[in-house]
Amino acid sequence: MFKALADPTRRSLLDELFREDGQTLTALGEHFSMTRFGVMKHLKQLEDAGLVVTRRRGREKLHFLNPVPIRLVHDRWVSKYAEPWAAGLSDLKHRLESSMEKVFEIYIRTTPERLWEAITDPEQRAKYNFGAAIHSDWTVGSTFEMAAPNAGFVLGRGENLVVDPPRRLVQTMIASFSPEAEAEGPSRVTWEIEPIGDSCRLTIVHDQMREGANDQLYGGWPMILSGLKTWLETGEQLTTPGSLMYG
Repeated sequence: MFKALADPTRRSLLDELFREDGQTLTALGEHFSMTRFGVMKHLKQLEDAGLVVTRRRGREKLHFLNPVPIRLVHDRWVSKYAEPWAAGLSDLKHRLESSMEKVFEIYIRTTPERLWEAITDPEQRAKYNFGAAIHSDWTVGSTFEMAAPNAGFVLGRGENLVVDPPRRLVQTMIASFSPEAEAEGPSRVTWEIEPIGDSCRLTIVHDQMREGANDQLYGGWPMILSGLKTWLETGEQLTTPGSLMYG
């Protein structure tokens, strides 16, 4: 990741995705005085580093910023030595408000079955999801509810649209952890699990949000995914601002 960030052109590409998430190669290329192939090569290196995630929408290939690797750097090193720097890193999520779709990706050394269990098991979910356990019978059309005992209220609820263990889970969600988040109404969250060797690639697609939706609705995903990775790979819980708030 650090090698990918060392190049100023690649940093500028990330700046463009900070400014407007979900851009095509053509749209990104308009900001640089280089060939389309040159921009493509830089984007490929950012993809390989996990900093950019691509999604197909019809015939277009869209590029999204993936803040999870930067969050992992913060959790592992920055918070130990220079907590004020975290304020600078957190600006990243505040600049991700221009798209109705947010994409987050992480690699976890585990099996699809263990990962699915960690997502759907109430006790395990509470370990990394800000102390909130999730309860559902995990059938299509059933409901789910997330609640943290120390919070004293429901943090989120919704309906299970697709339940395909251990590969795919699609849910509607109404966030209830703040008046601002609840005012945004329902959105959709898709969990996609793909085995890669001895690991799994987990992709979260959070969409069906209004343009300029309050970032409380999706800003917690990097912390949740960082905590999930730590839990499955080490058996330990990761301290994040969200876990301190509700844990």
